[in-house]
Amino acid sequence: MSESSSTEMQYRTLGNTGERVSAIGLGGWHLGLKHVDEQLALRIVHSAIDRGITFMDNSWDYNGGVSETRMGKALRDGYRDKVFLMTKIDGRSNQEATKQLDEALQRLQVDHIDLVQYHEILRFEDPHRIFDPEGSHAALIEAQQAGKLRYIGFTGHKDPAIHLHMLEVADNYGFQFATAQLPLNVMDAHYRSFAKLVLPELVKRNIGVLGMKSMANGILLQSNTVTPIECLHYALNLPTSVVITGIDSLEILDQAFEAVRTFQPMTEEQVQALLAKTVEAGSRGEFEPFKTSSIFDSTAQNPDWLGEEPQRLQQLMSA
Repeated sequence: MSESSSTEMQYRTLGNTGERVSAIGLGGWHLGLKHVDEQLALRIVHSAIDRGITFMDNSWDYNGGVSETRMGKALRDGYRDKVFLMTKIDGRSNQEATKQLDEALQRLQVDHIDLVQYHEILRFEDPHRIFDPEGSHAALIEAQQAGKLRYIGFTGHKDPAIHLHMLEVADNYGFQFATAQLPLNVMDAHYRSFAKLVLPELVKRNIGVLGMKSMANGILLQSNTVTPIECLHYALNLPTSVVITGIDSLEILDQAFEAVRTFQPMTEEQVQALLAKTVEAGSRGEFEPFKTSSIFDSTAQNPDWLGEEPQRLQQLMSA
């Protein structure tokens, strides 16, 4: 993974796409939170881009579409051309994926999205539903051919085995993802570790690594073992193309840039010293509730977002 830098930001290559993107990505979920009004959201996005962040994260389901709508407004007046825009869809069926993608394009006010990812691959059946002839993959390939999106990836936060299964099922259909998004943080190394089990496979395949939940929305910090800067440094030190972080204030934006400014590749001894501080707190997944509970699983709470199961399977059940 090659790197370059500007005055405030570092840039890395996004896997097999060859795209150059900022090492820090702006998390879209926080832009639609109740304590972040629209004007603040626009200021955050504009300031981030003006200072060198190019990777924009979002999802069709974030805050009922408010996050995408606000980002769409922020990307007017020439800002769209300065960013690599990503969003996610939940639909597993062709019909639902098409609907969600079209809604995302309208909210974001763009004619194409650089990267669309299958959101919340949390269940072993998700890959099969996506790659079914009636599934969402057919819809995204059609949209890609129509110029509505450029690259396709997937996300998940539950279990490394499910990420590996997604790659295996994609292999069976002759498809290689451009990106994969996964939790990468100082606790992950100690419990059902994505860094240990999935990251080497992504690097081997040259799939762009999108790190998320470096602080788990602040939950990791409640362990009183590490600082925000240490969390970001750890994630930046992994072979990540982008570390996506939630930013709900200009002060937190400053913190992200400070992490980049002070980042230096860590020695193995430095990494182990940092992980030693979190080994006890991280050993049971207590501070990674996205792995150990359904609190973070929006598609579990809203199963209709996934769409219907393939008709042929329903026919098998009724035969």
